[in-house]
Amino acid sequence: MIIGITGGTGCGKTTLLNEIAQRGGLILDCDAIYHELLQTDQALLEKIDERFPGTVENGVLNRKKLGEVVFSDDRALLDLNGITHGAVKAEILRRLQQEQPKLAAIDAIALFEGGLSELCNVTVAVTAPMEDRVQRLMKRDGISQEYAQKRILAQKNEDFYVTHCDATLRNDEDLTAFRRKCRDYLKEICE
Repeated sequence: MIIGITGGTGCGKTTLLNEIAQRGGLILDCDAIYHELLQTDQALLEKIDERFPGTVENGVLNRKKLGEVVFSDDRALLDLNGITHGAVKAEILRRLQQEQPKLAAIDAIALFEGGLSELCNVTVAVTAPMEDRVQRLMKRDGISQEYAQKRILAQKNEDFYVTHCDATLRNDEDLTAFRRKCRDYLKEICE
């Protein structure tokens, strides 16, 4: 069983992932995999440097330079995603084939855009009220309320995730209640 998990920042995806890990599931965090690939995949860096000259210096990606380019140009961001999504998907496939887990979770904000949903038996949106998300981000990342709101508003809205996913887990209670909700959902689909 491969579960695709998506949703905006601060919604509580980590709580669901922790519940899957406690069941012995393999957790595939696309952000972490992408950052690993930037350290280990020379071909990926070459593709990025070819499309965005000067952003890779001495075999190391200058993320600030790249960010200045892609976050001010929608086409550039699409191009970067086209390069990186393919590399991340290939690495996820490699890990799934190597591990052959009975249970796995793919954690990806771009689950659908990156073609990762195709690998999943079920997709789950984790959602939460805006106020709760802002408070979680402020606490977790030590950022201002204004910056937390900007980060949330820069992402896709909740409706995108809800309409694209097979199921939605709404994180609008305390942590204990949400954990229970996650456990109940996993019991329903895994047993």
